[in-house]
Amino acid sequence: MKPVVTSLNIGGARSGIRPRGGDTAIDKRPVDTIEVRDPGPKRGGLGSGVLGDDVVSRKHHGGSQQAVYAVAREELDWWGAELGRDLRDGMFGENLTTLGLDVDAAVVGQRWTVGSAVLEVTGPRIPCATFAAWMGERGWVRRFTERGRTGAYLAVVEPGVLSVGDIIEVGQPPEHGITVPEVFGAFMGDDDLAARVVAAQVLAPADSLDLERSLARRRQIDQ
Repeated sequence: MKPVVTSLNIGGARSGIRPRGGDTAIDKRPVDTIEVRDPGPKRGGLGSGVLGDDVVSRKHHGGSQQAVYAVAREELDWWGAELGRDLRDGMFGENLTTLGLDVDAAVVGQRWTVGSAVLEVTGPRIPCATFAAWMGERGWVRRFTERGRTGAYLAVVEPGVLSVGDIIEVGQPPEHGITVPEVFGAFMGDDDLAARVVAAQVLAPADSLDLERSLARRRQIDQ
């Protein structure tokens, strides 16, 4: 079976979720179709790459490198069994829920053709306090981090329209072979992975610089 879009999800800003108050748009709900385009930079851009989808905290979310967020339905099912609860499509705040695609095996820079759009894998989702509050599970950030399968952020290479049931055509992976979980591990403190990711230059310049600085700090502490 070819991988398909099983759900498309968007959300508006709402209160009552974040632990310290304020709005968030993590509560995504299914729609039949979405239109995607490059939202531009985090600050001063359009926020989400999905029309009608809100991004509230633009310091850490949204922008070209986090235009669309994808999670495999199979990963939601794994967590559902682990937590003893049903996790609906969109529960992780994802815009794109896939079926039959190992999202977490995706190589950074790999392209997906979905509907009339072309998307490019850019990296992992980093869990935060808002995600933990939304899930309502004890130790959620730690557990999610230990699992290491975060889903993938995507950039919009070619704008277009996606519909539920669309086949996802996955392009050839770049030769460097660095996967989304490996980038996540690099940001979470694996120095060997961090050095490999920095050397391969697979991230956007700002993200690569952040990782390089973090790696330098960790090495200085270890000396």
